[in-house]
Amino acid sequence: MSALFLQQVLNGLLDGVYYLLIALGLSLIFSLGGIVNLAHGAFYAIGAYLTVVLARFIDFGGALVVAPVGVALIGIVIERFLFRRFYREDPILSLLLTFGLALVAEQTLRIIFGAPPLSFAIPQALRGQVFIGDFIYSFYRTILLAIAVGCIVGLWFLLHRTAFGRVVRAGVQNPDMVGALGISLEPYMAAVAGLGIGLAGLAGVLLAPIYSIHPAMGQEIITPAFVVVVIGGLGSFWGVVVAALLVGLAKGLMVAAGYAQFSTAAIYGLMLLVLLFRPRGLFGERIQRFE
Repeated sequence: MSALFLQQVLNGLLDGVYYLLIALGLSLIFSLGGIVNLAHGAFYAIGAYLTVVLARFIDFGGALVVAPVGVALIGIVIERFLFRRFYREDPILSLLLTFGLALVAEQTLRIIFGAPPLSFAIPQALRGQVFIGDFIYSFYRTILLAIAVGCIVGLWFLLHRTAFGRVVRAGVQNPDMVGALGISLEPYMAAVAGLGIGLAGLAGVLLAPIYSIHPAMGQEIITPAFVVVVIGGLGSFWGVVVAALLVGLAKGLMVAAGYAQFSTAAIYGLMLLVLLFRPRGLFGERIQRFE
């Protein structure tokens, strides 16, 4: 029983991991550009569909690299021709823009691939189980967790140990000061959009062998991802990481306790509890331009 309980908790944490990959991109794009990207889930779906298409030609390993890069390039194009027009406008306009973009993306996927769900099998090389004493866990899910940890470490290094990251963090806090120093934020915004949307595409690739692939799958992921951002706090990297793990843990514990039907409600209950005591989120930073 204890091994089964631990397995369900780890599965919950796995849910938290792919919420994290999407929430990090959401947080970055909103913090730097002020864009509430409701289309972020659609890029997750595009990543999953690209996996199905590309794996026929370059196998899953190739799709794991090419699909997120392709989604990131789409994100850069969208940032250049759509997002950039709304950085200094009323946030409600970007909300409407990305809502419409999400609908367009979903219907485009439905036209191209059809409405019925698609399935994608775990590659043969990544099948099997990991045995730790009496505990048994999926080898593929273990690999997924390792890749996610690698992404978190890499993104933290990029944001906190490079010149690019210093400009991005300064732009989040005080973009006017950055502009006064003669630094244009436009190329950084394009890079952040590509990076954040590429992470959503990566989540789609990694989850394609586990979950059903269908045009509306982005709608299912976007709300929990926003919950993670709210709980973690705007502008906080580690806040989003901790919030994703807490959300995944809450969901996993509910399932492990035999109350799977309340697992989603537990996420929103956790958000309510955090906001009652920490309206800015767990690690929310003070950002001048949003106050």
